[in-house]
Amino acid sequence: MANTTDLPKHDVIIVGAGPAALSAAIYTTREDIETLLFERGVPGGLAAITDWVDNYPGFVDGVAGLELATALQKQAERFGAVIELGEVFSITDEGDWKRLDTTSGDMLAKVVLIATGSDYKKTGAPGEQEYFAHGVHYCATCDGAFYRDKRLVVIGGGNSAVQEAIFLTRFATHIDLLVRSTIKASDVLQTDLQKFIDEEKITVHLNTTIDEIVGEDGSVVKVAATKDGEPTDFPTDGVFVFVGLSPNSQFVKDLVELDEIGLIIADENLMTKVPGIFAAGDIRSHATMQIASATGEGATAALKIREYLEGRKHPAQN
Repeated sequence: MANTTDLPKHDVIIVGAGPAALSAAIYTTREDIETLLFERGVPGGLAAITDWVDNYPGFVDGVAGLELATALQKQAERFGAVIELGEVFSITDEGDWKRLDTTSGDMLAKVVLIATGSDYKKTGAPGEQEYFAHGVHYCATCDGAFYRDKRLVVIGGGNSAVQEAIFLTRFATHIDLLVRSTIKASDVLQTDLQKFIDEEKITVHLNTTIDEIVGEDGSVVKVAATKDGEPTDFPTDGVFVFVGLSPNSQFVKDLVELDEIGLIIADENLMTKVPGIFAAGDIRSHATMQIASATGEGATAALKIREYLEGRKHPAQN
């Protein structure tokens, strides 16, 4: 076994700091289980950059995503959780200890909880990467205000695309919603969308695929697309892409079992095939991708982690 003498050691390291991770940290630290969280982006995860959360229990009128994320973070920190901004590159199973290769160097944990969630998928169209943050965006809450009195294109037809297109009407004069096939958003959101269609604030273009995001003098000027088999240009000042999520599981793809889309497979105790490594939240296969269920899974994972650690202290007798 590799030498572990001089490496920092922790009871629990949580990879990620979204709702599942923060909920787990609240529970572990309240029970005096020393807990370190690694977050490479924003504490709160995608919830932190969601404009408005209308279906989280206990908030009658809804709550801003950033407000909810900040409250979860402060609560976890109040009980002693430590959040470090950095990245975990890989995890190695060394039996009683798990070795993590991080931006702060190698360290060890008795237990690892993977709660890395997902990132926004890309269309892959030419120009998308070139104009990222210079006309191409993936967060309406973060960047929508830059487009006050401008024309925008939103790409996607699911819940996020419709919800964010509606949000962007606060700033833009008009939005072209480009949908590859048909609208797949919930009935409630489609009803809301129809109001903005009737007011001519949003125009929906079905059966439309993206060919290129075109810029000029460093700024996006149009989206070249194919609509109903015909080349069609959509003049725009900016593009917001909402075409789904990509699981953040590549760093453990050779360690744990993944499903066909890259989500982590865990058992009824939220443990992966590797003893001592758990998964919770949107990164777990068959998760419901809701903030409320993610926080619940985080709490469940923490309780199962406590049981696992107790089992290590008092192994069953034959």
